[in-house]
Amino acid sequence: MSRNTLLKCYTCIDSRKETVVDSIEEKIKRIQAGEVYLFSDVIRLYQQRIYVYCFRLLNSREEAEDAVQDIFIKAYQNIWDYKLQANFTSWLYRVSYHHCLNQLRRQKFQNQLRRLLRQDVTAKSAEQVVENRLFSESVAAALQKLSIEERNLVILRIFEDKSFAEIAEILGKSTVTVRKRYERTRSKLRESIARREKQLCARTN
Repeated sequence: MSRNTLLKCYTCIDSRKETVVDSIEEKIKRIQAGEVYLFSDVIRLYQQRIYVYCFRLLNSREEAEDAVQDIFIKAYQNIWDYKLQANFTSWLYRVSYHHCLNQLRRQKFQNQLRRLLRQDVTAKSAEQVVENRLFSESVAAALQKLSIEERNLVILRIFEDKSFAEIAEILGKSTVTVRKRYERTRSKLRESIARREKQLCARTN
């Protein structure tokens, strides 16, 4: 499927109503069997979620939009390699993560990630900020110090609300390893936020 063909799928997503509701695994099975038009349903189901995920990683609407198109092209091209024993959502997130990671490394976007998910919020404790998914200036500064792998882990767990089992499947790691890495990253983030808040407090006093 070319980019032009895939873009046509975007325009026809809402033009067809299905009489039978299939599970995503059933749709993939039918696509693999030759009913490639059903890939427009995959786009319809996942394009917004994947866009938001890419935007959080890339911190650019334009880059995220381009990434989503490339990711779905890549997903279609590799759909026949997908094994139905795996979770398709996790598989698609894994494709998305590696695409964004390669893009970040290739284009050296590290300096452009400084404002990732920054929001103006009322100051709270570091624990409350993280748990409530609110990103203050302190959190934004702390995120700058995380590697892309650590940031991805935080995004998947906090923003995407993924379980450790789902994250493990996305990253190709064991659940135990993911849980330990998340706890270390969470502690690292919390300590960095606390230091930043003390600095900000000192400046205002």
